[in-house]
Amino acid sequence: FSGVLAQDVLLALLELQDTLAGTTAWVEGRRVGLQDVCYAPLNPTAPSVGDCAVSSVTQYFQNNRSRLALRAWQQDGKQQGTVDWHDHLIYCVNSPLSFKDITALELSCMAEYDGP
Repeated sequence: FSGVLAQDVLLALLELQDTLAGTTAWVEGRRVGLQDVCYAPLNPTAPSVGDCAVSSVTQYFQNNRSRLALRAWQQDGKQQGTVDWHDHLIYCVNSPLSFKDITALELSCMAEYDGP
């Protein structure tokens, strides 16, 4: 992986997303944030920022830096080695509705808002 799919780029994207998610504005005397204007299909009446359906590759890691940094030892028959975010991303691109990947990481592919 290289270019936009490098780990440092994904971490910078997470930082930018956090900044944008925390941005607020005053509208007609009321403070308005992302949770006030976003599409939150699983919690439409009282959404938090985490309920917003934000489409991003980082959602495969639930926008969590710790999950992006995980590494695990895996042995599958005669093949063995370390699995990391690359393996999880490849799995999720092929199975985006999975609640647990088949790597030793056992991470969900579902987004932070619990949707695909």
